[in-house]
Amino acid sequence: MSRLTNLLRQLEKQDPELTADLRREVDALAGRRAFGLNFERHIPETVELPGHPVRRGDKVRLLPARGQKPTEADRRLWRVGRLRRIAGGKPLADLVPLQDTQASTTSRPVEDLVVVAEFRDSIFPGLVSTGKVERGGDRPFHTVINAENFHALQLLLYTHEGKVDAIYIDPPFNTGARVWKYNNNYVDTDDAYRHSKWLAMMERRLKLAKRLLNPESSALIVAIDENEVHRLALLLEQTFPGSKIQMVTVLINPAGASIIDQFSRVDEHLLFVHIGAVRPQRTVAETTPLPGKRSRRPTIWESLQRSGGNSRRQDTKAKFFPVYIDELGQRIIGCGDHLPEGKSREDAPDPPPGCVQQWPIKRDGSEACWQLSAPTFLSYLREGRVRLGRRKKEGGRGISFLTTGRMRDVAAGELVVKGREASGTLIVEVSEEKAQTRVGKTIWINGCYSATEHGSTFLRRIIPKRKFPFPKSLYAVEDALRFYVYHKPNAIIVDFFAGSGTTAHAVMRLNRQDGGCRQSISITNNEVSPEEEVKLRRKGLRPGDAEWERLGICEYITKPRIAAAVTGKTPDGPGIEGDYKFYDEFSIAEGFDENVEFFTMTYEAPRPVAHNRAFDSVAPLLWMRAGSEGRRIEVARTDFDVADTYAVLFDLDASQGFLAAVAEAESLRVAFIVTDDDQGFQSVCGELPARVEAVRLYESYLTNFTVRTGGG
Repeated sequence: MSRLTNLLRQLEKQDPELTADLRREVDALAGRRAFGLNFERHIPETVELPGHPVRRGDKVRLLPARGQKPTEADRRLWRVGRLRRIAGGKPLADLVPLQDTQASTTSRPVEDLVVVAEFRDSIFPGLVSTGKVERGGDRPFHTVINAENFHALQLLLYTHEGKVDAIYIDPPFNTGARVWKYNNNYVDTDDAYRHSKWLAMMERRLKLAKRLLNPESSALIVAIDENEVHRLALLLEQTFPGSKIQMVTVLINPAGASIIDQFSRVDEHLLFVHIGAVRPQRTVAETTPLPGKRSRRPTIWESLQRSGGNSRRQDTKAKFFPVYIDELGQRIIGCGDHLPEGKSREDAPDPPPGCVQQWPIKRDGSEACWQLSAPTFLSYLREGRVRLGRRKKEGGRGISFLTTGRMRDVAAGELVVKGREASGTLIVEVSEEKAQTRVGKTIWINGCYSATEHGSTFLRRIIPKRKFPFPKSLYAVEDALRFYVYHKPNAIIVDFFAGSGTTAHAVMRLNRQDGGCRQSISITNNEVSPEEEVKLRRKGLRPGDAEWERLGICEYITKPRIAAAVTGKTPDGPGIEGDYKFYDEFSIAEGFDENVEFFTMTYEAPRPVAHNRAFDSVAPLLWMRAGSEGRRIEVARTDFDVADTYAVLFDLDASQGFLAAVAEAESLRVAFIVTDDDQGFQSVCGELPARVEAVRLYESYLTNFTVRTGGG
């Protein structure tokens, strides 16, 4: 209806009487509302693309003068007619008005224009890598995408349609505060269409999200507060007909948030949409512990090296000694005696023949201490209560042990001893009957869900001096996902309102707890906060300027937070202090054995893509479609290339060698074939192994994005 309103406004200047007649008819139709959720869909929604090169035919807006706020004139859309360069000057664009038919053509310097994408237009996305963190060996990569999330969801339809196991999102709550934008304008309490704009924004994205979710078994989880919870529930019912939807109330702030003339708010809500056969599983998550009952969420193996307080060598009198490991790294042989303070490690006796020794040393090279004395360590070693872990990046091996409390859990049946490894170490697992029998409740009151302590305070510890409003508790997101992906160690989880990156962080914790290879895909834009925007404009800066973009959400918060979680170090370098709590307790500074790559989404022109001249931008999409793991094929070749999980045939004339290489690559999942020859494509497909999916380039790519995915 808002589109009709805009058209009527334009027509009124030319024919007032006809406009009045049409307006009466439109008002009559608007009054005939069907039963259900009705709202103005505010078509079209647009997004500005700072830094995107201006090309002929692009839609653009005029950037405001430096130091100024955008005016209504700046919000008009123009089409770039041609680009030219005046003698000795900067590039100039000739502009044709798109909406205001009374406006005349004009010319502006290219640097004063910003490209605009309307959501009803076809887009052709690419990705450019902006960095990575690699600590996970051959594990698949988590991905973080800096992009407008509607277009990024379209991108994911090419790489992950029907493959996603869970989506967790924390969209803007529409409280009336200046926290989110619609068509590059903040939406506040005074906006008469505030609720309609929010619903229109959500509906477009939920329609795309629905296509990403596995129709056989998957879950959508949406965090929301009281401002839109009831409208959102209706929207979800309309978007996911036939799916069971349940609401959970979460205690996030026991102290309460003051609201004028209302009750103090202490909670938020989670709406769970169950797709296909998925149901919340019984897990170790204790969402609603009974009063006076201890919340038992067992950590099986405890790090032998002490962390946190009293972890220095001088803080203990009998816990600084070498652990002897055989040179092949297969088992722990024993240990030496405690070395008194004041004596150098160089004065300690040599390790037994065929062994190397490991001391408790921190990442910064300083001397720490073990949690056990040497005699107790030897006793635990004989009992199989000491375990040798993987080799650390900084050197040495991880060493852990079973505490007395864990042995009590074994006696109580909550942990089960399944046998011994070749090294003699006990094989201990969580008892399915005892520990994983809890059913989640509809009210979550566990203290671990406090967004103050385990959201805001926790985030300040990871990325000090950087502010982000209202981050979720890490453990609340972790438990919400646990009910749906705990039994899926290779699950794919998407968050397209990624914010500070809590969802990716939670997925890494879930992986550490059971050795899973779950992948997270996080999408967020790079908007600056309203406060920063005012400061930056006063400096004469605009979107697209390096200093402006450096302070955007993705660059300043999301990427540093996820990198810090993996490395265990703050953005400035020091190890992060403190420990993770609850189900899996360990030092935050240990980080995670995970891989993450960061991308920025680009907007490509279809002609270069079709002629294989934009392969570098499309290459990450092919890699993601094949699983985001192993080597990526970065450069187009004259024949073919075979990576770990996929291959690309660039020339049909090289098909025989290509097919032979594919047959030998047992881990291959997808074969991309660049050709316009339908018969040739079918011929190659007929000779591919049954385990390999064949995808035609660039027809599959162009078709996917030429058809409007999701509307606008």
